[in-house]
Amino acid sequence: MNHLKTMKEKICLIFFTASLFSGQIFGQADTLTNRYALADTQDVKVTLFDTDDLFNITLAFDISTFKRNKSDQEYLDAVLTYFHNENDSVVKHLKVRARGNVRRTSICDFPPLMLNFKMKDSRGLEFSGINKLKIVPYCKEGYEDLILREYLVYKLYNVLTDQSFRVRLFRIKYINTARDKKPMTQYGFAIEPKNLIEKRTASKEILLQGLSQKQFDQEVLTRVALFNYMIGNTDWSVPIQHNVLLLRKIKPAFATDNPIIPYDFDYSALVGAPYAMPFETLPIKNVQERLYLAVCRSETSFAGALDIFSAKKDEFYKVINDFPYINARSKKEMIKYLDSFYWGMNKRNYLVKKLLDDCWWFEEHSNLNTRK
Repeated sequence: MNHLKTMKEKICLIFFTASLFSGQIFGQADTLTNRYALADTQDVKVTLFDTDDLFNITLAFDISTFKRNKSDQEYLDAVLTYFHNENDSVVKHLKVRARGNVRRTSICDFPPLMLNFKMKDSRGLEFSGINKLKIVPYCKEGYEDLILREYLVYKLYNVLTDQSFRVRLFRIKYINTARDKKPMTQYGFAIEPKNLIEKRTASKEILLQGLSQKQFDQEVLTRVALFNYMIGNTDWSVPIQHNVLLLRKIKPAFATDNPIIPYDFDYSALVGAPYAMPFETLPIKNVQERLYLAVCRSETSFAGALDIFSAKKDEFYKVINDFPYINARSKKEMIKYLDSFYWGMNKRNYLVKKLLDDCWWFEEHSNLNTRK
């Protein structure tokens, strides 16, 4: 837990000191043999995210080594199997490794996965066009419901806009090839690869750190910030590209016409992970307290943005209420937390004032040193 706290404090320091300054280009690439992918998607139609149907797969690999090393550099051989019917199976040979930061190093017994498919493996249509695929697995025993809650948060943001990561729910049977042990089956979900979302939005990822919030479309920024406010999430930042994907339109109508796409919602109150805590420099004591972390807009602009959320209320609640795989207690807790947001919506002047107070605090503190 001390290691986790130290990592979060480092992120916090960067979060505030980077807010109004420019930075440097950065990049990251995996090294594999030429038989495996270096891009996220191939140039073919991808259908994996076109349905919300639960996808049952089996994943066999050396889980003992995977859990022991938690390496985001070391790839392990794996076999993925799924069935069209009882007599028709598809088998894919691929590579797997751990990925992520805090979850991988400090929280999860079973860290997030990266699946890396062979580029020319054309067997089965479900994974066609995909080279590298992020999987959010169960993390540790007792956390499976949290994964389902985070999956639902992604689906909530899908309701707001197509400029969002699509996800697909899996039921995964894990077979440890290093030990003769009974397979374990858990829920998990796949996240749409970056290259695919770039194609959908006619955009390219921005790899320049230090960009100010004011350099982006303010309506888009407000949507992202207000969504994170609604779900109780303060674990994001535009300048350091922390839990947001920044995109540049290939042919923008305006210089600021660039999408901001949030992800990684496990620190939100709506997910309710026991390890979730706010940055120590924030004026809140726990993640249940909401805080708006974006530059200020006019009262009229805030009211207009809230109108959009008000219009989506029934769809938000339907996403949660109609989801069959989460337990009743989690469903009740998620609805109750959304209720508290919409209670403020019914008192529109109160909520707008709260957003203005929060954004004034944010603008005042975003370029100050972190408290010691």
